[in-house]
Order: sequence, then structure tokens, then C-alpha cells
Amino acid sequence: MTKTPDSPEHIFTVEAVPLKYGRGALRELGHDIKALNARRVALFTDRHLATSEPVAIARAAIAREGLDVVVYDAVRVEPTDAAFREAAAFAADGGFDGFVSIGGGSVMDTCKAANLYATHPDDFLAYVNAPMGHGKPVPGPLKPHLACPTTCGTGSEMTATAIFDFVSENVKTGIAHRHLKPTRAVVDPTTTYTLPVGVVCSTGLDVLTHAIESWTARDFRTRDYPANPALRPPYQGSNPWSDIGSLKAIELGGRYLERAYADPKDHEARDHLMFASTLAGMAFGNAGVHIPHAMSYAVAGQNHRYVAAGYEDEAPMVPHGLSVVVNAPAAFRFTAPACPERHLQAAQALGADTRNLTQEHGGEALAARLAEIMRNTGCPNGIGALGYTEADIPALVKGAVQQKRLLVQAPRDPDESDLADIFRDALRYW
Repeated sequence: MTKTPDSPEHIFTVEAVPLKYGRGALRELGHDIKALNARRVALFTDRHLATSEPVAIARAAIAREGLDVVVYDAVRVEPTDAAFREAAAFAADGGFDGFVSIGGGSVMDTCKAANLYATHPDDFLAYVNAPMGHGKPVPGPLKPHLACPTTCGTGSEMTATAIFDFVSENVKTGIAHRHLKPTRAVVDPTTTYTLPVGVVCSTGLDVLTHAIESWTARDFRTRDYPANPALRPPYQGSNPWSDIGSLKAIELGGRYLERAYADPKDHEARDHLMFASTLAGMAFGNAGVHIPHAMSYAVAGQNHRYVAAGYEDEAPMVPHGLSVVVNAPAAFRFTAPACPERHLQAAQALGADTRNLTQEHGGEALAARLAEIMRNTGCPNGIGALGYTEADIPALVKGAVQQKRLLVQAPRDPDESDLADIFRDALRYW
């Protein structure tokens, strides 16, 4: 049947990153990167991990295969545009034919950007998402990249985005294109066993928010059928494939995050959170995220004073997971009327008692259970606990409305007045 460009979308695509998962997976890293014909490898990490056991294991695994490896440990947690530029210069000068990233989302995203600009050199703003940059499509595949997460949070090993803090604009933005997806994700849950509980809180709450946003994203069939299949966006909206991963990730996060926070030696809980993170990354990397993330870029981009638990050795900043989740209960109250049944199902998967609730109670049940988990894991009590007040809301709204790529994925379209109300609701939860 022939479709015209203005007919409804009826196709979704799946371009999942190949996955290797399990305790000890890092020890096979040399075999994996050599199989991709890499001979000179750039290993991206940060200063905290540079002398850690995971990086030592990875270096030894690569060396056993007779490959040349050079470590770049200048990655910044919550990277800035300057940090991306510096990493890109290192990658361009090194003559690398393979990349490995070992760390959290900041490390993996920095490696993606460095690989991009080294492989396809251009002005920095060329690939940055509009309206902050020009949004130029990436012209072709990048060099092989094995992404190895050490936090149970961002899911960046599965996604086609690289996020940074655009300092001069006081907002976060990023680069998004299918070619940024890593060649393979190597996920070893043992790398999370020494994470401080503050980092478990931030990254684990990021998992939950990612998963709930992809589960509640607009249905892929609500978009227009593209005039050219190449124009189908990376964030396609909720679909039968992403639904599987997002709902399971919500369930795992609801069951294990509080346990992982309460007992640092509960390795079973951390294993399950790491798998939930990868599942959520698969799901939202395909379906997309929406309002909480759009708001988060303003919350993080306009606050360089907050010091989060577990991040005391870093420059003051709001870690990504916290900047997202502090908006989430308020945002889900707003989106619930568009798909109340999905919000109720998410609340149930998260562990809320929904036995006597009807669909119209879904948004409140979801918000309440998420706020309960936030409170039980040491999360700040809304954006007010980060130092924001009613007077800051206009500036926060101005930052959030620029994230049109994310807002368009919401099941209910927010205008500026709606965003102001959501920020107001997010000032305090308990």
C-alpha cells in the first residue's frame, strides 16, 4: 500500500547496540576490540577511574592481544563544551583506529564526541543539536567504540547521544545521531561494587526516570510518516519493542534501588540495577525521553553551586540523574491524562499498591511512589533543595523550551505556562 508523507507513521525501526553482559566481561575486552580490526586504541576514562581495577583489567586485556593503547583520563564529570573540544583534539592527534570508554555516562559521551570529530572533522557547532548548534547529520560511520559502563545509570552504552554543558549559554545540550551509537556495549556489573551510595542514588534514579519516560513517550504512530525513510528520527516514540525493556527496567529499579542504596555490599541488587540500566538504555535510545529530561538540562545548566553526595571531589554541579529525577514526579502528574493506563502500569511496576486504584489515579500513584524512592535513597527534595526558588522559574522555563527534540516526545504537549507549573510543583515533594 502506497503511503503519502502526510499519512500516519506505521513503521518503527530497531538498531540496538550489540551487548556483552556479565561478571568478568571486561577481561574479554582485548579480544572484542581486536576483532573490530583496531590496532591503536584510545581508552577514555576519568581521573578517579584511571588507577582503578576496571581500567587496569581493561588495559591488561588489550595488551594481551598485542594492541597499542593510550589512556585519556581528562574526562570531566558532566562534561562541558570545552571538555568535548579537548577530547576531540586528543583523538584527532592520536591516529587511533579504535576507542574504548570505561566510566559513567560522561566518559562514554565524551568518547562518542571525540570519535565523531576525529573521524569527521568539522566546526564544533556543526553537529550540535539545534537551536544551540546546526544539527548537521553525521556523514558516515565512526571508528569502532566499545562502551563499558561503571555506573548503573545512564544507559549511554546503548544510545546515540552525547550530552554536554554549554557553559556560555547556561544550558545543557548535545549531539544526537545514529552513528554515535557504540559498536558494542561491554557491561560488567562488578564495576559498580565500589560505587559510593550517593552515586548509586543519582545513577539509579536516572535509570527509573529514563525507563518511565520511554514507557510514557508518545506512541510512534502519532508521528507523520516520513517523506524519506532516512528522516525517521532516532527517538521514535513508544513502540512494542522499547516497551519490553522500559517496563522491565522500571520493575527492576523499583525492586532493587532502595536495597542497593541501603547496603553497599548487596551485590545482587547492584547486578540487577546494572541490567536495568542497560535495558532502559535500549528502550529510551529507541523510544526517546521527554519532559523530565528537557527540564533537567536547565536545572543542571543553571546551577554550578550544588555539591552532591558522592561527588564531593568534583567541581560543584548537579549530577545528571538528580537533575532529571527532581522534575519527574511533577512531570508525570502533568502527562498522566494523556495515557493514564500507562502511568498506572508504571506505578504498579515501580512497586506502588494499585489494587484499589483506577486509571485516573495513575499519575498521582506514580508520582507518589517515585517520590518515596527518592526520599529513601537520599535524593534532594525537589529543585528547591538544589537552591532554586519561585524567582528562578522563568529562567528555568527558558532553558527547558529550547529542548524541542525532547519535548516533542511527550504524550502531552507542554507550553511555557505548563512548564512553569511543573517547575513550581517540583520545588518540593515532601
